[in-house]
Amino acid sequence: MVDLHTHTFFSDGELGLAELARRAEAAGYEAVGVTDHADGANLDVLVPRMVTAARELCRVMGITVLAGVELTHVPPGLLPGMIQRARQLGAQYVVVHGETITEPTAEGTNAAAIEGGADILAHPGLLSAEDARRAAERGVLIEITTRKGHAYTNGHVAAVARAAGARMVINNDAHAPGDFVGAAQARRIARGAGLSEREIDACIQTAQEFVARVVRAA
Repeated sequence: MVDLHTHTFFSDGELGLAELARRAEAAGYEAVGVTDHADGANLDVLVPRMVTAARELCRVMGITVLAGVELTHVPPGLLPGMIQRARQLGAQYVVVHGETITEPTAEGTNAAAIEGGADILAHPGLLSAEDARRAAERGVLIEITTRKGHAYTNGHVAAVARAAGARMVINNDAHAPGDFVGAAQARRIARGAGLSEREIDACIQTAQEFVARVVRAA
């Protein structure tokens, strides 16, 4: 199992990075990516510290820990530049907080994330067919989430991504210990979104390949 979307108390999570990694490891995860919320006010502080801490944990733990970032409620016009800034600071990958229907995310965020070169578009809400098509073309992964609230639109997201040929990953958006759902529950949630067993296996493989690619690039 892989989770590419988690949060520590460096943003709004309940756990420090070491405990988050240990709990994920104990729950059977082979890799976990920390993606604390960031914008222009904290990006320069957050990313370098997480990169250093994640590398230290990887040396001594039996789980791969990646240091990403989730750009959250960043105005669409600023997203492309901030995605590039995150990479320059050392972020191993960039998630953008998509247009979930449970928060007032600015319209155009999904499109800006895709055009700006994000790696993963998280909980994209009422994802448009055009944005899904562009995500497929640009290799941006579309998230199916197990998180309450954000998961309301999973069925729509899955259908639109499938039609466009966009690749999907299943993430927890974990903020607390109980958010690391097991493999069986993750599969049930994905089935509830309308994914077939073959599509779920493809999501898992996509996440594993993503981790392998990031690790090779480190």
